[in-house]
Amino acid sequence: MPRATDPYPLTKAEARRIWLHAQRLDTRQPFGGGPQAVAAAVEHLGYVQIDTIHVIERCHHHILYSRIPDYARADLRQAQSVDKSVFEYWTHALSYVPSADFRFFVPTMRLHEREGHRWFASVKPADTRKVMRLLRRDGALTIRDIEDDVLREKEHLWHSRKPSKFALQLAFYTGTVTIAERTGMLKTYELMERHFGWDKPPKAASAAETTAYKLDRALRSQGVVSLDSICHLDAPSKADIRKLIEARVRRKELLPVALEGAGKQEHWATPETLESTGEREPGLVHILSPFDPLIIQRKRTELFFGYGHKFEAYVPKEKRQFGYFALPVLVDDEIVAALDLKTDRQNRKLLMQKWSWGGKGKSARGEARKDLKRRIEEELDRFERFQLAD
Repeated sequence: MPRATDPYPLTKAEARRIWLHAQRLDTRQPFGGGPQAVAAAVEHLGYVQIDTIHVIERCHHHILYSRIPDYARADLRQAQSVDKSVFEYWTHALSYVPSADFRFFVPTMRLHEREGHRWFASVKPADTRKVMRLLRRDGALTIRDIEDDVLREKEHLWHSRKPSKFALQLAFYTGTVTIAERTGMLKTYELMERHFGWDKPPKAASAAETTAYKLDRALRSQGVVSLDSICHLDAPSKADIRKLIEARVRRKELLPVALEGAGKQEHWATPETLESTGEREPGLVHILSPFDPLIIQRKRTELFFGYGHKFEAYVPKEKRQFGYFALPVLVDDEIVAALDLKTDRQNRKLLMQKWSWGGKGKSARGEARKDLKRRIEEELDRFERFQLAD
């Protein structure tokens, strides 16, 4: 080990090994199977992002499948609606979060209760009273159950014309209601306390507890962290996170890391993480979601893997490099390709729109390229079965 005053030198290959282990992408079945595996995966990762794009299976299912080989959509439904081990709330995006972490989100809920939410400023008190009356009287409901709304003009292309939908969404952000179930992207709303069976909700975490929670979540799921990786789309938290990091460095609970190619960007890790010599399981291939935690922070992915992913669903077709919804392909510890895939559900097959080599895949020649292609095609067969499963 270097002297305590010196940053610990880390090559990109070593950093990748640490991050892949933290993401549990270095072993075939890290969480087991069934609804318990879903709960374990969400708990370890801290959150699993939800997204509506459905050109292939939606990203929340895809992220779980990448870590649970025999994953079934019903397992997430069981975890959310029956076991209630996960719930939906906002992290850097709408996500599944461990129910055990609920108290860390209560301060944000209370903030929205006091100050509202800029996305739902048009919600009128009468709209909120209406949906709350229906929920208390009739039980859980979807927006389709509300048929007497007077429709309004959309304020945004993606907005609903139903005032009740906005009122339910605002109640979701204040923590008054939760999403008890999803059927596709159709949400069933329920009173939060009735869903969980609470006499009273969990006590809100303090500011210091929330700061520690965010840092520990990143250390667990990323291994080597930076301020940007801990506070992804959460810049206001950076000052408090830095103070906590500095305190832990003084106590030797964290070590500064000099990551190859990172320049002046600071990184940290625990001594235990840096001393670990865990070996990855050989022969693994993962076709990842562009919203996977390994990919979503684009600059970090490029630093660690030398691969710059491009999300081009909203880019004009003629300007796309990888395709509408390209999926990065991880082979062992390298991202070697991006596949633009589309699920043809009517004819029950997976369509290859475009195959782009990158990294080692781009430089590989002859038998090495053939071997990579064979391994990816074998994984594509399994991926297709997942896409088409009921």
